[in-house]
Amino acid sequence: MKKKAILLAQIDNGYIDQVFDEQTQVRMQELVELNPVYMNESNLEQHQESLQDVEIAFSTWGIPKLTEEQIKQYLPNLKIVLYGAGSVQSFARTYLGLDIQVVSSWAANAVPVAEYTVAQIILASKGFYQAARLYKVGYKEAKSITKNYTGNYDNWVGILGAGMIGKKVIELLGNYNINVKVFDPFLPEEKAVELGVHKTDLVDIFSTCETISNHLANLPTTVGILNKEHFNCMLPHATFINTGRGAQVVEADLIQAMRDEPLRTALLDVTFPEPVQEDSEFLKLDNVILTPHIAGSMNNEVSRMGLYAVDECERYLKGEKLLYGVTEQMLLSMA
Repeated sequence: MKKKAILLAQIDNGYIDQVFDEQTQVRMQELVELNPVYMNESNLEQHQESLQDVEIAFSTWGIPKLTEEQIKQYLPNLKIVLYGAGSVQSFARTYLGLDIQVVSSWAANAVPVAEYTVAQIILASKGFYQAARLYKVGYKEAKSITKNYTGNYDNWVGILGAGMIGKKVIELLGNYNINVKVFDPFLPEEKAVELGVHKTDLVDIFSTCETISNHLANLPTTVGILNKEHFNCMLPHATFINTGRGAQVVEADLIQAMRDEPLRTALLDVTFPEPVQEDSEFLKLDNVILTPHIAGSMNNEVSRMGLYAVDECERYLKGEKLLYGVTEQMLLSMA
């Protein structure tokens, strides 16, 4: 007999059918008895009887924020939540505290972020962003600026945070002859050696690397961690990339550093607040390039996260080890 499963989602959640698309839902129905009704705070009581023996829940962005009391009352036999998205910080502790397994598709979301980041690094190391801007002034001006960039051979790149995304970036950079420095207090020295990176501090990275990319975990301890101490020591033609969290940057300090050296570049896919306010200096600086939080999974890419969740469901049903289970200890250092 198939295990019973539900989709935890608001009725108007536009992501649920993208993440768990038609093809993925067919596979889900082969594995489990999937209730066709999206479950959330508004209809739990209405379906209470049919929910009593539900063992598996799938969800994604916009997961209903159920309380411990609601879970105990309406989903007393729930054993696992398979989250087809990245960060589980906003809800995982509630389920883990009830001894319910939580699985995240963060590894799937890491793929497009890493791909996006590496593309930015490769272009930045060629002076692409400054050269493209200056070409509108004149060809000679654009061409002359490129002499300040090393290109992608024997270049130094700084990676902030060696979690799932940071490691994927490092892996992809392995296709190039690039030297990598890493800041991550949670990264053991032996793991740094295994990754082939140089573990160091923030000041060293900002003062020696031509490109710096932020992938630090989104934690209270990382709020404002990147400030004038670091931005002021950026090299004259360095590039700072942020696909992590905007709150990790003291934006006034970054703005000042970009003003002080117009040939520095900031590539910001995230800000705080997001979107930037209409009077933000970021919108006025030619050496700041803003994108609307597109590094992560989008459009066709989001269905990969649903597939990762269903793959984990199959492992769970077979009694195999889960690849992307989350623990309370992991929440201390993951995004």
